[in-house]
Amino acid sequence: MLKRVVPALVGIVLLAAVVIWFVFPRPVSWLEGTTDPTVPPISGTVAKFTLTNPGRPAPIEPFFDADSKEISLHQLGDKVVLLNLWATWCAPCIKELPSLDRLQAQLGSDRFQVVAVSIDRRGAEAVRPYFEKLGIAHLPIYVDPKNQLAQSLGVQVLPSTIVIGRHGLMVGNIIGAVEWDAPEAQALLRFYIDRIEPGG
Repeated sequence: MLKRVVPALVGIVLLAAVVIWFVFPRPVSWLEGTTDPTVPPISGTVAKFTLTNPGRPAPIEPFFDADSKEISLHQLGDKVVLLNLWATWCAPCIKELPSLDRLQAQLGSDRFQVVAVSIDRRGAEAVRPYFEKLGIAHLPIYVDPKNQLAQSLGVQVLPSTIVIGRHGLMVGNIIGAVEWDAPEAQALLRFYIDRIEPGG
Protein backbone atom coordinates (compact mmCIF):
# COMPACT_ATOMS: atom_id res chain seq x y z
CA MET A 1 0.00 0.00 0.00
CA LEU A 2 2.80 2.38 0.99
CA LYS A 3 4.57 1.72 -2.31
CA ARG A 4 1.51 3.10 -4.14
CA VAL A 5 0.88 6.12 -1.85
CA VAL A 6 4.42 7.58 -1.91
CA PRO A 7 4.69 7.91 -5.72
CA ALA A 8 1.19 9.40 -5.81
CA LEU A 9 2.12 12.00 -3.18
CA VAL A 10 5.35 12.85 -5.01
CA GLY A 11 3.36 13.30 -8.21
CA ILE A 12 0.88 15.63 -6.51
CA VAL A 13 3.67 17.74 -5.01
CA LEU A 14 5.42 18.04 -8.37
CA LEU A 15 2.16 18.96 -10.11
CA ALA A 16 1.45 21.63 -7.49
CA ALA A 17 4.96 23.05 -7.92
CA VAL A 18 4.52 23.27 -11.71
CA VAL A 19 1.13 24.98 -11.33
CA ILE A 20 2.55 27.51 -8.84
CA TRP A 21 5.54 28.16 -11.13
CA PHE A 22 3.45 28.98 -14.18
CA VAL A 23 0.30 30.47 -12.65
CA PHE A 24 1.60 32.75 -9.91
CA PRO A 25 3.76 35.67 -11.08
CA ARG A 26 7.30 35.98 -9.79
CA PRO A 27 8.57 39.44 -8.82
CA VAL A 28 10.23 41.36 -11.64
CA SER A 29 13.37 41.74 -9.53
CA TRP A 30 13.67 37.94 -9.40
CA LEU A 31 13.26 37.61 -13.15
CA GLU A 32 15.24 40.57 -14.47
CA GLY A 33 17.52 41.73 -11.70
CA THR A 34 16.77 44.06 -8.86
CA THR A 35 14.40 47.01 -9.28
CA ASP A 36 15.98 48.75 -6.27
CA PRO A 37 16.82 52.27 -7.53
CA THR A 38 19.89 52.38 -5.24
CA VAL A 39 21.49 49.35 -6.91
CA PRO A 40 23.22 49.72 -10.30
CA PRO A 41 22.08 47.47 -13.16
CA ILE A 42 24.74 44.80 -13.65
CA SER A 43 24.30 42.31 -16.49
CA GLY A 44 25.63 41.14 -19.83
CA THR A 45 29.06 42.48 -20.74
CA VAL A 46 29.41 44.14 -17.31
CA ALA A 47 28.21 41.12 -15.32
CA LYS A 48 31.61 40.90 -13.58
CA PHE A 49 31.39 44.48 -12.30
CA THR A 50 32.26 44.44 -8.58
CA LEU A 51 30.91 47.14 -6.30
CA THR A 52 33.30 48.97 -3.99
CA ASN A 53 31.28 49.38 -0.83
CA PRO A 54 31.95 51.66 0.86
CA GLY A 55 33.46 53.76 -1.90
CA ARG A 56 37.15 54.62 -1.61
CA PRO A 57 38.77 57.89 -2.70
CA ALA A 58 40.29 57.84 -6.18
CA PRO A 59 44.11 57.78 -6.20
CA ILE A 60 46.02 61.06 -6.17
CA GLU A 61 48.98 59.75 -8.18
CA PRO A 62 49.53 61.78 -11.35
CA PHE A 63 49.65 60.56 -14.94
CA PHE A 64 50.51 62.43 -18.15
CA ASP A 65 48.91 63.59 -21.38
CA ALA A 66 50.46 63.32 -24.85
CA ASP A 67 52.50 66.50 -24.22
CA SER A 68 53.93 65.16 -20.94
CA LYS A 69 51.73 67.50 -18.92
CA GLU A 70 50.97 66.13 -15.45
CA ILE A 71 47.32 65.37 -14.71
CA SER A 72 45.45 63.90 -11.76
CA LEU A 73 41.97 62.45 -11.50
CA HIS A 74 41.05 65.25 -9.10
CA GLN A 75 41.53 67.80 -11.89
CA LEU A 76 38.62 66.29 -13.81
CA GLY A 77 36.11 68.00 -11.56
CA ASP A 78 32.74 66.60 -10.58
CA LYS A 79 32.50 64.08 -13.42
CA VAL A 80 31.82 60.40 -13.37
CA VAL A 81 35.06 58.89 -14.69
CA LEU A 82 35.61 55.54 -16.34
CA LEU A 83 39.30 54.93 -15.60
CA ASN A 84 40.73 52.25 -17.87
CA LEU A 85 44.28 50.93 -17.42
CA TRP A 86 45.75 49.28 -20.48
CA ALA A 87 48.95 48.61 -22.47
CA THR A 88 49.85 48.19 -26.13
CA TRP A 89 51.24 44.69 -25.47
CA CYS A 90 47.88 43.55 -24.03
CA ALA A 91 45.74 42.04 -26.81
CA PRO A 92 42.40 42.28 -24.89
CA CYS A 93 43.21 45.94 -24.18
CA ILE A 94 43.67 46.69 -27.87
CA LYS A 95 40.42 44.90 -28.67
CA GLU A 96 38.60 46.96 -26.03
CA LEU A 97 39.92 50.41 -27.04
CA PRO A 98 37.51 51.08 -29.93
CA SER A 99 34.49 50.48 -27.67
CA LEU A 100 35.93 52.94 -25.13
CA ASP A 101 36.34 55.46 -27.94
CA ARG A 102 32.72 54.96 -29.06
CA LEU A 103 31.54 55.25 -25.44
CA GLN A 104 33.31 58.60 -25.06
CA ALA A 105 31.70 59.78 -28.31
CA GLN A 106 28.25 58.74 -27.08
CA LEU A 107 28.32 59.68 -23.39
CA GLY A 108 31.22 62.10 -23.03
CA SER A 109 30.09 65.39 -21.49
CA ASP A 110 30.68 67.74 -18.57
CA ARG A 111 29.27 64.91 -16.43
CA PHE A 112 31.19 61.92 -17.80
CA GLN A 113 34.62 61.13 -19.21
CA VAL A 114 36.53 58.03 -20.29
CA VAL A 115 40.15 58.19 -19.12
CA ALA A 116 42.18 55.42 -20.75
CA VAL A 117 45.70 55.39 -19.29
CA SER A 118 48.46 53.36 -20.92
CA ILE A 119 51.14 51.95 -18.65
CA ASP A 120 53.63 51.48 -21.51
CA ARG A 121 57.14 52.48 -20.46
CA ARG A 122 57.70 54.42 -23.69
CA GLY A 123 54.67 56.58 -22.94
CA ALA A 124 52.89 58.47 -25.70
CA GLU A 125 55.48 57.32 -28.24
CA ALA A 126 54.22 53.76 -27.84
CA VAL A 127 50.53 54.71 -27.84
CA ARG A 128 50.27 57.02 -30.88
CA PRO A 129 50.68 54.31 -33.57
CA TYR A 130 47.93 52.20 -31.96
CA PHE A 131 45.52 55.14 -31.74
CA GLU A 132 46.17 55.91 -35.40
CA LYS A 133 45.80 52.29 -36.52
CA LEU A 134 42.55 51.80 -34.56
CA GLY A 135 41.12 55.19 -35.56
CA ILE A 136 40.76 56.34 -31.95
CA ALA A 137 39.35 59.86 -32.33
CA HIS A 138 37.58 60.73 -29.09
CA LEU A 139 40.05 59.61 -26.41
CA PRO A 140 43.02 61.78 -25.47
CA ILE A 141 46.33 60.00 -25.00
CA TYR A 142 47.07 59.48 -21.31
CA VAL A 143 50.11 57.58 -20.07
CA ASP A 144 51.61 56.37 -16.81
CA PRO A 145 55.06 55.07 -17.83
CA LYS A 146 56.17 54.54 -14.22
CA ASN A 147 53.01 52.55 -13.45
CA GLN A 148 52.28 54.64 -10.33
CA LEU A 149 48.53 54.78 -10.85
CA ALA A 150 48.18 51.03 -11.38
CA GLN A 151 50.36 50.29 -8.35
CA SER A 152 48.34 52.59 -6.11
CA LEU A 153 45.19 50.76 -7.19
CA GLY A 154 46.75 47.32 -6.76
CA VAL A 155 46.03 46.49 -10.42
CA GLN A 156 47.68 43.24 -11.50
CA VAL A 157 45.64 42.34 -14.59
CA LEU A 158 45.03 44.36 -17.75
CA PRO A 159 42.71 45.72 -18.84
CA SER A 160 41.28 46.88 -15.53
CA THR A 161 38.57 49.51 -15.31
CA ILE A 162 37.38 51.52 -12.32
CA VAL A 163 34.24 53.63 -12.16
CA ILE A 164 34.72 56.80 -10.13
CA GLY A 165 31.59 58.60 -8.97
CA ARG A 166 30.92 62.34 -9.05
CA HIS A 167 32.43 62.93 -5.62
CA GLY A 168 35.75 61.26 -6.40
CA LEU A 169 34.92 57.92 -4.81
CA MET A 170 35.63 54.65 -6.59
CA VAL A 171 32.29 52.85 -6.77
CA GLY A 172 33.25 49.65 -8.59
CA ASN A 173 35.62 47.91 -10.94
CA ILE A 174 35.81 45.24 -13.57
CA ILE A 175 38.76 43.15 -14.73
CA GLY A 176 39.03 42.13 -18.37
CA ALA A 177 37.83 43.48 -21.69
CA VAL A 178 34.29 44.85 -21.96
CA GLU A 179 32.17 46.10 -24.86
CA TRP A 180 31.77 49.50 -23.23
CA ASP A 181 29.31 50.87 -25.78
CA ALA A 182 26.92 47.91 -25.30
CA PRO A 183 23.48 48.87 -23.90
CA GLU A 184 24.03 47.18 -20.54
CA ALA A 185 27.42 48.91 -20.06
CA GLN A 186 25.85 52.26 -20.88
CA ALA A 187 22.98 51.54 -18.48
CA LEU A 188 25.48 50.87 -15.69
CA LEU A 189 27.31 54.13 -16.35
CA ARG A 190 24.12 56.17 -16.75
CA PHE A 191 23.11 54.95 -13.30
CA TYR A 192 26.08 56.83 -11.86
CA ILE A 193 25.88 59.80 -14.25
CA ASP A 194 22.19 60.43 -13.49
CA ARG A 195 22.32 59.45 -9.83
CA ILE A 196 21.10 62.01 -7.33
CA GLU A 197 23.47 61.85 -4.40
CA PRO A 198 22.14 62.26 -0.85
CA GLY A 199 21.90 65.95 -0.06
CA GLY A 200 22.63 66.92 -3.65
